[in-house]
Amino acid sequence: MPIRVGAPKETTPGEQRVALVPDVAQRLIKLGVEVLLETGAGSAAHYPDDAYKGVRIVSDAASLYAECDVILGVQPPDDAAIGQLRPGCSVIGFMQPHKYPDRVKRLRDGNITSYAMELVPRISRAQSMDALSSQAAVAGYKAALMAASLSGRFFPMLTTAAGTIRPSKAVIIGAGVAGLQAIATCRRLGAMVEGYDVRSATKEQVESLGAKFIDTSVAAEGSGGYARELTDEEKEKQQEILARHIAAADAVITTAAIPGRPSPRIIPASMVEGMKPGSVIIDLAAEGGGNCELTQPGEQIEHQNIVIYGPLNVPSMLAVHASEMYAKNLLNFLTPLIKDGELAPDWEDEVIAGSALTHNGEIRHAPSRELVEGEQS
Repeated sequence: MPIRVGAPKETTPGEQRVALVPDVAQRLIKLGVEVLLETGAGSAAHYPDDAYKGVRIVSDAASLYAECDVILGVQPPDDAAIGQLRPGCSVIGFMQPHKYPDRVKRLRDGNITSYAMELVPRISRAQSMDALSSQAAVAGYKAALMAASLSGRFFPMLTTAAGTIRPSKAVIIGAGVAGLQAIATCRRLGAMVEGYDVRSATKEQVESLGAKFIDTSVAAEGSGGYARELTDEEKEKQQEILARHIAAADAVITTAAIPGRPSPRIIPASMVEGMKPGSVIIDLAAEGGGNCELTQPGEQIEHQNIVIYGPLNVPSMLAVHASEMYAKNLLNFLTPLIKDGELAPDWEDEVIAGSALTHNGEIRHAPSRELVEGEQS
């Protein structure tokens, strides 16, 4: 009997992405996999059921869970879904173990093998599986469009019969994947762009996109491609220099986020109050509380004539391409797990071992294991 891989309809409010798109479904079928899809799973991402050729459409999630060996998802499975999963089956998707430790316990106790896409090691060999990066690229692009839409100013320089209008100035804080995509998109829209990151190694990347790098003389390279926490003295120096650049900006996009931890507070209220009336802040770190002190996650507010927007789940806003990219990440992750038509993960493979959250009745991810054990004690 072939491996059965299924994708249910996402149930998290506002989630429009789907873990399986028609093209990826076809590639799985060519691997000898039987593919199942809950009816309507791709509808919110504009992939109707009839676009999935050769895929078996099932009427509800319970029927899908009862048959499948592998479940592909975007958001973490909720308690109801976990209760319906077959013991020994595998689930692949974003798991957010720091946010849902109780679900990690239920996955462990249900003998479910779960792989968290956010735990995929950030190594060269795993770039094609790096869902954090693919979705961050979507968010960075969309953030630039949001900034241009909410701004009361043109982004490009325009020469009109009424005179020449100078281009807007955009400041992008954080030069990870989202920040670099925001820089590139703001540049394409015609804005003058400055980029900042506490990791000095990003200077070359920022400048390669045609932006000016803001040098605060504070370098804070950390492990895993993320920045370490700044000292109080470093924070003071950072804010003093950033304040000058932000005060001159028409749009600010912040992207400094660390998975599983609160977002660093980079823009205090005093810095916002020093900005020009009509300026805009798009805070992509709102999921973790925000980089701006005044950010209200999921809300658009105005403070002293400054618009501050902290959007949530931004990749879902571009569901078509976000789903396409994410589904390819899942395909590239799943393919090495399949050998001779069987599901046979190689636990010596650092990508598979590093991404595993639960397996064989154990929590394999050490930080999640410590979190769960701490709650039990």
